[in-house]
Amino acid sequence: MRLGILDIGSNTVHLLAADARPGGRPLATTSDRTVVRLMRYLTPDGAISEEGVQALVAAVTRARTIAETERVDTLLATATSAVREALNGDDVIARIEAALGQPLQVLSGEQEAELTFLAVRRWFGWDAGRILLMDIGGGSFEFAAGADEVPEVAASVPLGAGRMTVQFMPSDPPGEDAAAQLRAHAEAVLAPVAERIMALPRPDHVIGSSKAIRSLANLAGREVTGLGFDRTVLSRSSLGSWIPRLARIPASARQELPGITADRALQIVAAAVSLHTAMTMLKIDELEVSPWALREGVLLRYTEQLSWSGQAR
Repeated sequence: MRLGILDIGSNTVHLLAADARPGGRPLATTSDRTVVRLMRYLTPDGAISEEGVQALVAAVTRARTIAETERVDTLLATATSAVREALNGDDVIARIEAALGQPLQVLSGEQEAELTFLAVRRWFGWDAGRILLMDIGGGSFEFAAGADEVPEVAASVPLGAGRMTVQFMPSDPPGEDAAAQLRAHAEAVLAPVAERIMALPRPDHVIGSSKAIRSLANLAGREVTGLGFDRTVLSRSSLGSWIPRLARIPASARQELPGITADRALQIVAAAVSLHTAMTMLKIDELEVSPWALREGVLLRYTEQLSWSGQAR
């Protein structure tokens, strides 16, 4: 069957179309995304402005048209933190569903973490042992840890790159003082999650997913071979050495750096500070980057449910 996974996130509305079957590896056929950056449309009371809702509806309508062109059999539409937490979230969801012509699944932060963990586990395999996952979105920062496909700890905190840029780094460039203020805030927010994760056995592999982490790894990481495939590794020391430089230069210059795209240039400093703070608190020296994340997790969970229900036969 051809599935479409529509991820309505804080930064982008991203459609992934893939041929999939229970027990088989999904084969992506189309990937299309519209940059929205919802955090810039938040009003002081926490609602998404009318301009922001219209941008969302336009992006969703575009994705629906592409899905129809790609002859998607089933469209799985999900929304994450920005829509979930907006003061006018119910109205925004209703308008998105009207544009889609179908229901929208609004994921909790813990569900985001669990589904992303499933995707990462499937990608790295059982031989990877215990995994600790970190995933930075526009609105939230997810963590999951465990030895199986269902994590023992799954948590979400409001430390997304877009949210932290608006809150702590409104100036361009933000400067090192803003980075220090964000670090102190992140330490306080992360303390309860770090305590839960540090109570578990040490992970065999620390995995980072999301576009922000991939961008940082492309900038400051290195390529290594192992587990039967090449992968990118990002060290805490390398990431930390880049933060002062990123904080001192404007977004227009940051987007000229290796791996930093124009749509991530404004938020990449906040992402780097949040990630480095988490790695420091969790005593992580380096992490590996996963090409699979939330969208793949949604797809895998859906095909798994079809298999158990017998609908795929």
